[in-house]
Amino acid sequence: MLTITFIRHGESEDNLLPIWAGWRDAPLSRLGRMQAAALGQSFASTHITAIYSSDLKRAHSTARAIQQHQSPTPPINVLRDLREMNFGLAEGNPWQVQGDTTGMSMEQIERLCSEQNVFFMIYERDIPYPEGESLNDVARRADKVIREFVLRHLVQPLSSPGVPASRNQHIALTSHGLCIGELIPALLRLDPEAPTGEYFADLRNTAWFRAVVQVRHDYPTDTVDAGNLPPLRVTITHRHQIGHYQLIRELVPGHDGRDGARAETHALSHAF
Repeated sequence: MLTITFIRHGESEDNLLPIWAGWRDAPLSRLGRMQAAALGQSFASTHITAIYSSDLKRAHSTARAIQQHQSPTPPINVLRDLREMNFGLAEGNPWQVQGDTTGMSMEQIERLCSEQNVFFMIYERDIPYPEGESLNDVARRADKVIREFVLRHLVQPLSSPGVPASRNQHIALTSHGLCIGELIPALLRLDPEAPTGEYFADLRNTAWFRAVVQVRHDYPTDTVDAGNLPPLRVTITHRHQIGHYQLIRELVPGHDGRDGARAETHALSHAF
């Protein structure tokens, strides 16, 4: 059995601004550091065997906050493929949620962006942001992470100092809203009986989902690899968990309660 916890990073300094921030490498804000510390504290009694993290500061700092509360200490494996969507020319520019690019060609969208310096949401999954990525590009990265890194824990026991190897692994992935929105469906697609159509990308900062993965029936698990996947059973056990917010005792001026401005998440929730 494999348990996977998908975690969005803590609030970044860019989250306080209504700007496109995919590959921009802003650090955690003051509130983001408190969110990450609270998350790590809340996971202290949950044994995590390995952590995979985006290489961007906001996600990697969140991963370190989890790692610091674990004993024994799990490794952090940094994966560029866990980055947020690359918004290309839109990066650092104000986002717009009212415009509609439906039916526009890539050339028309690029002309709109370059001539008017206006960056609307792109609704089509196969059209990238100018000089950036499309949602389908992110989906391909997510599928690679699931197949090449996550699922190998089904058959490769990890051992830590003082802890015997076990086939029951629990790994954590610290990533970003849109990337998590593609990672979970990539995992669910490997279960022929899993429901489809649920939207996973509208996550608050440091909110988390959890899934349990098992090989169906009596399939020989030692043959599991990226190119020879057996039928899996994927069960979502936790959705959008933010109970650790209760551990944050200090309110930060200019924020909505303990959750921060949510500028990025607010924009994305209006787009898809």
